Amino acid sequence: MPPKSNQGTTDRAYLSHPEWVKGACGCGIVQFEIKYPARWAYHDHSNATRKIMGTASVTYVGSWRKRFRVTGGEEALSDYRDDEKGITRRFCIECGSAVAYERDASPHMINTPRGLFKEGVGREPRYHVRMGEMPDWA
Repeated sequence: MPPKSNQGTTDRAYLSHPEWVKGACGCGIVQFEIKYPARWAYHDHSNATRKIMGTASVTYVGSWRKRFRVTGGEEALSDYRDDEKGITRRFCIECGSAVAYERDASPHMINTPRGLFKEGVGREPRYHVRMGEMPDWA
């Protein structure tokens, strides 16, 4: 059901938005969608994310796995598995874009870098994780 505004009317932005929001890797081979709106969004400052992504932090949007689907280029996805941490990261083999971050501890959830979506995902980042791991230069 669409959210209601303060006046009790249906939120127009919600109604005018497509049911699925499209995303793609940097070269466009891997394409995917999440159901609108995203379930959560956050900024990740973890050491692991910094090393894998090469950035001070990454903004992720999350979705229930059943609300995420690869619509093209699945054969171009490669997995990096960290068994110690119970994490799988999926990358495009052509351009190297990180496409998905999955945790064994949350098997029904999937996280995708916010920058891979051109359109709004219906959720703004509300929190930061692993702030204690953020380096001084960030």
